[in-house]
Amino acid sequence: MSQSFYALIEESFPADRDRLAIEVADRGAGRSQWTFSELSADVARAASLLADLGLEKGDRVALQAEKSPEALILYLACLRGGYVFLPMNTAYRTDEVDYLVGNAEPSLIVCDPAREGEMRAIAERHGTAFVLTLDAQGQGSFTEEAAAVRPSRPVAPCASTDLAAILYTSGTTGKPKGAMLSHGNLASNGLALREAWSFSAEDTLLHALPIFHAHGLFVACHCALLSGARMIWLGKFDRAEVMRQLPRATVFMGVPTFYVRLLDGEDFNAPLVAHMRLFTSGSAPLLTETFDEFRARTGMAILERYGMTETGMNTSNPYDGERRAGTVGFPLPGVEVRVMSDEGQELARDEVGGLQVRGPNVFGGYWRMPEKTAEEFADGGWFKTGDVAKIDADGYVHLVGRAKDLIISGGYNVYPKEIETLIDEMPEVDESAIVGVAHRDFGEAGVAVVVLRKGKLLDEPTLIARLKDKIANYKVPKRAYFVETLPRNTMGKVQKNLLREIYRDACR
Repeated sequence: MSQSFYALIEESFPADRDRLAIEVADRGAGRSQWTFSELSADVARAASLLADLGLEKGDRVALQAEKSPEALILYLACLRGGYVFLPMNTAYRTDEVDYLVGNAEPSLIVCDPAREGEMRAIAERHGTAFVLTLDAQGQGSFTEEAAAVRPSRPVAPCASTDLAAILYTSGTTGKPKGAMLSHGNLASNGLALREAWSFSAEDTLLHALPIFHAHGLFVACHCALLSGARMIWLGKFDRAEVMRQLPRATVFMGVPTFYVRLLDGEDFNAPLVAHMRLFTSGSAPLLTETFDEFRARTGMAILERYGMTETGMNTSNPYDGERRAGTVGFPLPGVEVRVMSDEGQELARDEVGGLQVRGPNVFGGYWRMPEKTAEEFADGGWFKTGDVAKIDADGYVHLVGRAKDLIISGGYNVYPKEIETLIDEMPEVDESAIVGVAHRDFGEAGVAVVVLRKGKLLDEPTLIARLKDKIANYKVPKRAYFVETLPRNTMGKVQKNLLREIYRDACR
């Protein structure tokens, strides 16, 4: 029996396939609506186009184009035909794309028309046979050629272990690694989220996330598609447009930056969101301050969850139950988590160590990197997430920091999140980041990089003195710098690798 994830998606469509599946809210021209029936037909045409080009099951299809429903259709067509989808960040420059294409060796690249010449050069260099185009309005050779195809091929039979997508990690250290995600990985995680977050055909998801990332492509789209829910599609997060569309939605998914921007104006209030069922946050830590302000303003608690490229979602605060600020909740159905010491012993509640996860959501390994794959797994199929965490007495998972962000100062472990939380609680501070840099005496020392609130003043001696009153001296940063903004990637994560480089000589 086929275990194609696409077959599961189509089975989950509503009985009335004339119901609206996707509505594009901010498209200036071109098509703006798809029923479930029309979506199914367009996916079938696109999958037939790929087959007519000569692609075979398992071949890779790379996409670097602006967000559009047509881009989602290409992804679904890959699932339908048994091809492997490779989304590429739209911000990637030529060298970054060149590396990914050389590593994944796709048979087809679909790109923005403005980059067609550049992509053809990359394709020729790496033996990619086809290049098609697709713009933000859904126009390009991909849609033109797909529209002319007669959909005549059935859904490709797939095993749960068959590869569905390769998503490359951010590559903050070394070259990006391609996480191989199977049909079974995606199906198990999508079904777990549908259950955990009570998605149904009565929902309308306001989709403002990019789709080159697991959050927007998998978490958001899979929840809607697997429940027959409608999506209101925005090309990007625009506060004014989100405010206009929220009264028509029941669910909104965002990164913390989205919520900070929404709270920037008094027009974001309880009456505006009284009809909303769920707000979720992920991809970066949600500040307790943001969580508390959102609840005070709206009467609703943001549901924070935790996942990663290699695993999809692992944990979630409860839909029914207490959503605790500063935690990422409990393991999702079918997922196990544990906290381990450096010596490989499972730790007790409230002890800090390396977080490991196991379940049908966990990827099969890194593309063409068997040695790296072996390094990242412990016996028994446990994946070493690289996150430092603890599980409290009530079972809530707390992320303390990334293992690579751990600072070892004078032989003591310093967890940046602990210090960042204390600094962020200071009335003058908007947000902060702690990074480790070389120190002649201690080997490594912490440096605080701090963004102040508008109109507030704070100096380095005062900040450090306050911290010395609250934490052991070895945890206190040796230096503090004040900046206007922290550098972030497209998903809102603070780029600590850049901060480490900028302040590398701060303690020499």
